Amino acid sequence: MIFSLETPRLRLRELEPGDAGLVLELVNEPAWKRFIGDRGIRTLDDAQSYIRTGPRAMYERFGFGLWLVEAKDNLATPLGICGLLKREGLDDVDLGFALLERYWGRGYAFEAAAAALAYGRDRLKLPRIVAITSPDNERSGRLLEKLGFRHDRMIRLAADKPESRLHVSVSDGGAA
Repeated sequence: MIFSLETPRLRLRELEPGDAGLVLELVNEPAWKRFIGDRGIRTLDDAQSYIRTGPRAMYERFGFGLWLVEAKDNLATPLGICGLLKREGLDDVDLGFALLERYWGRGYAFEAAAAALAYGRDRLKLPRIVAITSPDNERSGRLLEKLGFRHDRMIRLAADKPESRLHVSVSDGGAA
């Protein structure tokens, strides 16, 4: 069964190889490169490979991953990605989200992230969900605060990676 989750304005569904155009655009936006990092995805083939080896592999292994966020309009307009991740170097499941910059400021990221968070807690019964952001990503930090997270500490996911801010959910006990 293909995963799908709906909110009043949005549908979150599994990423498919046909979504490579959205992924290619998203990962090459200035905000993605600044706050998440350059993934070296330059072609549609690169984006399809990312979908296969990233989100699709995570669906197979864990039953969740990053999902496509699309508007429930008559065009099913793709807006970005959001979902739950199990990252190397992080004990807990992580809430992740990124929208194309032209859709910022409309409440879509909050709506999608709230739905993914509720799914993780209510359906998957995850005991704790965290989030990570780059230290200077204040916009995502504010969104996480609205979702009930607070900054806990700085962490490094790998020796060759920069430090990230670890956010913990107050409703999950808030302790690391």
